[in-house]
Amino acid sequence: MSSARVLVVLAALAALVLTACGTSSGQQAPPARTLTVSAAASLTDVYTGLEPQFEQANPGTEVRFNFGGSDTLAQQVVQGAPADVLATASTRTMQTAQQAGRIDGEPLSFATNKLQIAVPLGNPKGITGLASLVGPQVTEAVCAPAVPCGAATEAAERAAGVTLDPVSEEPDVRSVLQRVSTRNVDAGLVYLTDVRATAGQLEGIDFPQAAAPGAAQNYLVGVVAGSPNSDLARRWIAYVTGPEGDATMAEAGFEVR
Repeated sequence: MSSARVLVVLAALAALVLTACGTSSGQQAPPARTLTVSAAASLTDVYTGLEPQFEQANPGTEVRFNFGGSDTLAQQVVQGAPADVLATASTRTMQTAQQAGRIDGEPLSFATNKLQIAVPLGNPKGITGLASLVGPQVTEAVCAPAVPCGAATEAAERAAGVTLDPVSEEPDVRSVLQRVSTRNVDAGLVYLTDVRATAGQLEGIDFPQAAAPGAAQNYLVGVVAGSPNSDLARRWIAYVTGPEGDATMAEAGFEVR
Protein backbone atom coordinates (compact mmCIF):
# COMPACT_ATOMS: atom_id res chain seq x y z
CA MET A 1 0.00 0.00 0.00
CA SER A 2 1.40 3.38 -0.96
CA SER A 3 2.29 5.90 1.73
CA ALA A 4 -0.44 8.25 0.43
CA ARG A 5 -3.12 5.56 0.83
CA VAL A 6 -1.82 4.77 4.34
CA LEU A 7 -2.28 8.39 5.32
CA VAL A 8 -5.84 8.40 3.94
CA VAL A 9 -6.73 5.23 5.88
CA LEU A 10 -5.25 6.60 9.08
CA ALA A 11 -7.20 9.85 8.66
CA ALA A 12 -10.42 7.91 8.16
CA LEU A 13 -9.79 5.80 11.26
CA ALA A 14 -9.10 8.94 13.29
CA ALA A 15 -12.39 10.45 12.13
CA LEU A 16 -14.26 7.32 13.21
CA VAL A 17 -12.65 7.42 16.64
CA LEU A 18 -13.61 11.08 17.09
CA THR A 19 -17.16 10.35 16.01
CA ALA A 20 -17.41 7.47 18.48
CA CYS A 21 -16.05 9.62 21.28
CA GLY A 22 -18.70 12.26 20.63
CA THR A 23 -21.52 9.72 20.72
CA SER A 24 -23.19 8.08 23.69
CA SER A 25 -25.37 5.02 23.13
CA GLY A 26 -25.62 5.93 19.46
CA GLN A 27 -26.88 9.45 20.21
CA GLN A 28 -25.08 12.47 18.78
CA ALA A 29 -24.09 14.92 21.53
CA PRO A 30 -26.20 18.10 21.37
CA PRO A 31 -24.44 21.20 20.03
CA ALA A 32 -22.98 23.52 22.63
CA ARG A 33 -25.04 26.65 23.30
CA THR A 34 -24.28 29.65 25.49
CA LEU A 35 -27.08 31.50 27.25
CA THR A 36 -26.07 35.00 28.35
CA VAL A 37 -28.08 36.35 31.29
CA SER A 38 -27.70 40.00 32.31
CA ALA A 39 -29.12 40.32 35.82
CA ALA A 40 -29.26 42.74 38.74
CA ALA A 41 -26.41 42.24 41.21
CA SER A 42 -28.87 41.34 43.98
CA LEU A 43 -29.80 38.19 42.00
CA THR A 44 -26.22 36.89 42.00
CA ASP A 45 -26.57 34.16 44.62
CA VAL A 46 -29.98 32.92 43.49
CA TYR A 47 -29.12 32.74 39.80
CA THR A 48 -25.71 31.12 40.25
CA GLY A 49 -27.33 28.61 42.60
CA LEU A 50 -29.93 27.66 39.98
CA GLU A 51 -27.44 27.44 37.13
CA PRO A 52 -26.18 23.83 37.59
CA GLN A 53 -29.67 22.30 37.58
CA PHE A 54 -30.66 24.25 34.48
CA GLU A 55 -27.53 23.19 32.61
CA GLN A 56 -28.12 19.57 33.62
CA ALA A 57 -31.71 19.72 32.34
CA ASN A 58 -30.51 21.31 29.08
CA PRO A 59 -27.48 19.28 27.93
CA GLY A 60 -24.93 21.22 25.95
CA THR A 61 -25.97 24.53 27.52
CA GLU A 62 -23.62 26.89 29.32
CA VAL A 63 -25.11 29.82 31.24
CA ARG A 64 -22.97 32.93 31.41
CA PHE A 65 -23.90 35.77 33.76
CA ASN A 66 -23.39 39.50 33.55
CA PHE A 67 -24.28 40.89 36.98
CA GLY A 68 -24.35 44.60 37.74
CA GLY A 69 -26.49 47.66 38.33
CA SER A 70 -29.83 47.40 36.53
CA ASP A 71 -29.46 50.79 34.84
CA THR A 72 -26.09 49.81 33.38
CA LEU A 73 -27.39 46.44 32.20
CA ALA A 74 -30.43 48.02 30.56
CA GLN A 75 -28.23 50.54 28.74
CA GLN A 76 -25.92 47.76 27.58
CA VAL A 77 -28.89 45.91 26.09
CA VAL A 78 -30.15 49.09 24.42
CA GLN A 79 -26.71 49.60 22.87
CA GLY A 80 -26.72 46.09 21.46
CA ALA A 81 -24.47 44.25 23.91
CA PRO A 82 -24.93 40.47 23.53
CA ALA A 83 -27.53 39.14 25.95
CA ASP A 84 -30.39 36.64 25.81
CA VAL A 85 -32.11 37.46 29.11
CA LEU A 86 -32.42 40.73 31.03
CA ALA A 87 -33.48 40.71 34.71
CA THR A 88 -33.74 44.07 36.47
CA ALA A 89 -34.47 45.20 40.02
CA SER A 90 -36.96 47.88 39.01
CA THR A 91 -39.75 48.57 36.55
CA ARG A 92 -38.08 51.81 35.43
CA THR A 93 -34.87 50.13 34.30
CA MET A 94 -36.74 47.39 32.44
CA GLN A 95 -38.80 50.08 30.69
CA THR A 96 -35.55 51.58 29.38
CA ALA A 97 -34.97 48.41 27.38
CA GLN A 98 -38.64 48.03 26.47
CA GLN A 99 -39.00 51.54 25.08
CA ALA A 100 -35.96 50.93 22.89
CA GLY A 101 -37.63 47.84 21.46
CA ARG A 102 -35.06 45.54 23.03
CA ILE A 103 -37.42 43.24 24.95
CA ASP A 104 -39.37 40.53 23.13
CA GLY A 105 -42.95 40.63 24.42
CA GLU A 106 -43.95 41.59 27.93
CA PRO A 107 -41.43 41.09 30.76
CA LEU A 108 -42.52 39.02 33.74
CA SER A 109 -42.76 40.57 37.21
CA PHE A 110 -41.59 37.83 39.55
CA ALA A 111 -40.42 39.17 42.95
CA THR A 112 -40.02 42.14 45.27
CA ASN A 113 -37.30 43.15 47.69
CA LYS A 114 -36.86 45.71 50.46
CA LEU A 115 -34.05 47.80 51.88
CA GLN A 116 -32.16 47.16 55.08
CA ILE A 117 -29.30 49.00 56.73
CA ALA A 118 -26.29 46.68 56.67
CA VAL A 119 -23.98 47.03 59.68
CA PRO A 120 -21.08 45.01 61.15
CA LEU A 121 -21.92 42.32 63.70
CA GLY A 122 -22.88 43.77 67.04
CA ASN A 123 -24.04 47.01 65.42
CA PRO A 124 -21.20 49.00 67.05
CA LYS A 125 -22.70 52.39 66.14
CA GLY A 126 -26.08 51.49 67.64
CA ILE A 127 -27.96 52.27 64.43
CA THR A 128 -31.74 52.00 64.73
CA GLY A 129 -33.00 53.66 61.54
CA LEU A 130 -32.28 56.23 58.85
CA ALA A 131 -32.09 59.10 61.35
CA SER A 132 -29.17 57.31 63.01
CA LEU A 133 -27.15 57.76 59.83
CA VAL A 134 -27.44 61.54 59.80
CA GLY A 135 -24.40 63.43 61.04
CA PRO A 136 -20.62 63.01 61.11
CA GLN A 137 -20.64 60.30 63.77
CA VAL A 138 -21.62 57.63 61.23
CA THR A 139 -20.27 57.01 57.74
CA GLU A 140 -22.45 55.26 55.19
CA ALA A 141 -22.41 54.08 51.58
CA VAL A 142 -25.42 53.96 49.28
CA CYS A 143 -26.13 53.03 45.68
CA ALA A 144 -25.92 55.72 43.02
CA PRO A 145 -29.32 57.36 42.33
CA ALA A 146 -29.58 55.83 38.85
CA VAL A 147 -29.44 52.31 40.31
CA PRO A 148 -32.71 50.83 41.66
CA CYS A 149 -31.33 50.53 45.21
CA GLY A 150 -30.22 54.17 44.99
CA ALA A 151 -33.66 55.31 43.85
CA ALA A 152 -35.19 53.24 46.66
CA THR A 153 -32.87 54.87 49.17
CA GLU A 154 -33.93 58.34 48.01
CA ALA A 155 -37.61 57.36 48.35
CA ALA A 156 -36.95 56.11 51.88
CA GLU A 157 -35.14 59.35 52.76
CA ARG A 158 -38.09 61.41 51.58
CA ALA A 159 -40.49 59.29 53.62
CA ALA A 160 -38.31 59.65 56.71
CA GLY A 161 -37.74 63.37 56.21
CA VAL A 162 -33.96 63.00 56.36
CA THR A 163 -31.09 63.67 54.00
CA LEU A 164 -28.10 61.36 54.11
CA ASP A 165 -24.55 62.44 53.34
CA PRO A 166 -22.90 59.21 52.16
CA VAL A 167 -19.16 58.97 51.76
CA SER A 168 -19.66 56.99 48.54
CA GLU A 169 -22.32 56.21 45.95
CA GLU A 170 -21.70 52.75 44.53
CA PRO A 171 -22.71 51.22 41.14
CA ASP A 172 -24.64 48.33 42.71
CA VAL A 173 -25.70 46.81 46.04
CA ARG A 174 -22.84 44.32 46.19
CA SER A 175 -20.35 47.19 46.05
CA VAL A 176 -22.13 48.85 48.99
CA LEU A 177 -22.09 45.54 50.86
CA GLN A 178 -18.35 45.22 50.24
CA ARG A 179 -17.74 48.66 51.74
CA VAL A 180 -19.50 47.58 54.94
CA SER A 181 -17.83 44.15 55.03
CA THR A 182 -14.37 45.68 54.82
CA ARG A 183 -15.24 48.28 57.51
CA ASN A 184 -14.66 51.17 55.09
CA VAL A 185 -18.00 52.55 56.26
CA ASP A 186 -20.15 52.06 59.35
CA ALA A 187 -23.33 51.21 57.42
CA GLY A 188 -24.76 50.73 53.97
CA LEU A 189 -28.21 50.78 52.36
CA VAL A 190 -28.71 47.44 50.59
CA TYR A 191 -31.46 44.88 50.16
CA LEU A 192 -32.54 42.40 52.81
CA THR A 193 -31.45 39.59 50.48
CA ASP A 194 -27.92 40.98 50.25
CA VAL A 195 -27.53 41.00 54.02
CA ARG A 196 -28.86 37.45 54.20
CA ALA A 197 -26.37 36.38 51.52
CA THR A 198 -23.49 37.23 53.88
CA ALA A 199 -24.49 34.19 55.98
CA GLY A 200 -24.23 36.02 59.29
CA GLN A 201 -21.18 38.14 58.47
CA LEU A 202 -23.26 41.33 58.68
CA GLU A 203 -26.46 42.40 60.43
CA GLY A 204 -29.48 43.99 58.80
CA ILE A 205 -31.44 46.78 60.51
CA ASP A 206 -35.09 47.10 59.47
CA PHE A 207 -36.69 50.55 59.24
CA PRO A 208 -40.31 51.48 58.47
CA GLN A 209 -39.59 53.71 55.46
CA ALA A 210 -38.38 50.64 53.54
CA ALA A 211 -42.07 50.04 52.80
CA ALA A 212 -42.67 53.59 51.52
CA PRO A 213 -43.84 54.14 47.92
CA GLY A 214 -40.86 53.82 45.60
CA ALA A 215 -38.67 52.16 48.22
CA ALA A 216 -39.81 48.56 47.69
CA GLN A 217 -38.33 47.14 44.49
CA ASN A 218 -40.06 45.11 41.79
CA TYR A 219 -38.04 42.55 39.82
CA LEU A 220 -38.76 41.83 36.17
CA VAL A 221 -37.26 39.46 33.61
CA GLY A 222 -37.61 39.31 29.85
CA VAL A 223 -36.18 37.86 26.65
CA VAL A 224 -33.89 40.25 24.78
CA ALA A 225 -35.22 40.98 21.30
CA GLY A 226 -33.17 39.38 18.54
CA SER A 227 -31.65 36.77 20.85
CA PRO A 228 -30.39 33.77 18.84
CA ASN A 229 -31.30 31.62 21.83
CA SER A 230 -34.82 32.90 22.49
CA ASP A 231 -36.19 29.39 23.05
CA LEU A 232 -33.48 28.71 25.65
CA ALA A 233 -34.03 32.14 27.19
CA ARG A 234 -37.73 31.35 27.69
CA ARG A 235 -36.78 28.02 29.25
CA TRP A 236 -34.49 29.84 31.70
CA ILE A 237 -37.22 32.31 32.63
CA ALA A 238 -39.76 29.50 33.10
CA TYR A 239 -37.28 27.67 35.34
CA VAL A 240 -36.22 30.57 37.58
CA THR A 241 -39.84 31.72 38.01
CA GLY A 242 -41.20 28.19 38.44
CA PRO A 243 -41.53 26.17 41.66
CA GLU A 244 -37.81 25.53 42.17
CA GLY A 245 -36.88 29.10 41.33
CA ASP A 246 -39.59 30.48 43.62
CA ALA A 247 -38.41 28.29 46.50
CA THR A 248 -34.82 29.46 46.03
CA MET A 249 -35.89 33.10 45.81
CA ALA A 250 -38.03 32.82 48.97
CA GLU A 251 -35.20 31.18 50.88
CA ALA A 252 -32.93 34.09 49.88
CA GLY A 253 -35.44 36.55 51.33
CA PHE A 254 -37.29 37.75 48.23
CA GLU A 255 -41.07 38.07 48.21
CA VAL A 256 -42.11 35.97 45.23
CA ARG A 257 -45.21 36.77 43.20
